[in-house]
Amino acid sequence: MTLSSPLSRPVSRRGFVQVLGLGTAATLGPSLAAARPLGQAVAVAPTADASGVVRLSANENPYGPSPAAFDAMRGAFDLAWRYPDEAADGLVADLAKRHGVPADHLLLGDGSSELLKLAAAAFTRPGRSCVTAQPTFEAVGQYARAAGADVVTVPLTADYHHDLEHMLPDGAGLVYLCNPNNPTASITPKARVRTFLARVPESTLVLADEAYAEYADSDDYESLIPRVAEHPNLVVTRTFSKIYGMAGLRCGYAVAQPATLARLHRQQAWDSLNVMALVAARAGLADEVHTERSRRLNRETRSHVASALGSLGCPVIPSQTNFVMAALGRPAGPVIEALKERGVHVGRRFPDLPEHLRGTIGTGPQMETFLQALRTVLG
Repeated sequence: MTLSSPLSRPVSRRGFVQVLGLGTAATLGPSLAAARPLGQAVAVAPTADASGVVRLSANENPYGPSPAAFDAMRGAFDLAWRYPDEAADGLVADLAKRHGVPADHLLLGDGSSELLKLAAAAFTRPGRSCVTAQPTFEAVGQYARAAGADVVTVPLTADYHHDLEHMLPDGAGLVYLCNPNNPTASITPKARVRTFLARVPESTLVLADEAYAEYADSDDYESLIPRVAEHPNLVVTRTFSKIYGMAGLRCGYAVAQPATLARLHRQQAWDSLNVMALVAARAGLADEVHTERSRRLNRETRSHVASALGSLGCPVIPSQTNFVMAALGRPAGPVIEALKERGVHVGRRFPDLPEHLRGTIGTGPQMETFLQALRTVLG
């Protein structure tokens, strides 16, 4: 399949940074962001960490949490001696209102990763397999193997959709649908997903990982949260690690019918979330101005990066996330290592896409550093 860049116009170094208007702001650190008044736009994160590395390897949000989240955490220091029950109840109430579901349809987790582990523990075992796409986020498969289950992998289609027609083998305990998908940044169209849900037997859990849902803006994408009411075997997970900029705080949630959540909850450690993460998540959820700013800056920067990569002969898979997967036309491993030597860390090598490179969408200056390094490496 031949991929094309969303934009064909080359972007100059000056034009790239000027269009985004981030050249100066990118030097401002989190401490300054924390001091800004509530509702005011937060400064972007530094272009590199203390070691001088530009980190584009983990799909983090370079603009960080809302300023309101910093204020909420400072205000929560006096609650450190208490268990997080009230803070958890407050976040559940806010999420229930946001998604239009009853509070008993929500379960909080220590990041969505904990919830994926709970689902694998509750619904897979020897004789009850886990079905995933290939490639996709690997955690669920690892958790299912730990539970003694077989893991059945089904390659993505040629256009990088989940091949749902082949993801229902007999005896499946859990089918994992990462949509938008990591590492390809692609979506599976909503009509295909609806048809799939109608075919899944109630004895098989569908685990829909929507970690990147807030970045998706395609008309062909929809969240499955509204579908939970009609599908008792559906669990949808979300995280505060991506668009809310809280990857280091660890907070996520699952939406499902109460009986299904009860099976997950039985596997969960008591009080697995901390007060700081909970109050920050609640404040970040309420700050829609900051969330929309993160979404807009990601979308604009992603478009320019896709255009620049296309000009380098490295077309990207159309992305609905905060990262891109570019086709290099050569083995990705040596390129990844060469970028690392130049202080730019990108995603690891993916065996199923050996000539593709995954890079997080950082700030404008970060992405210009990445593009300059890649131009040098590619010669």
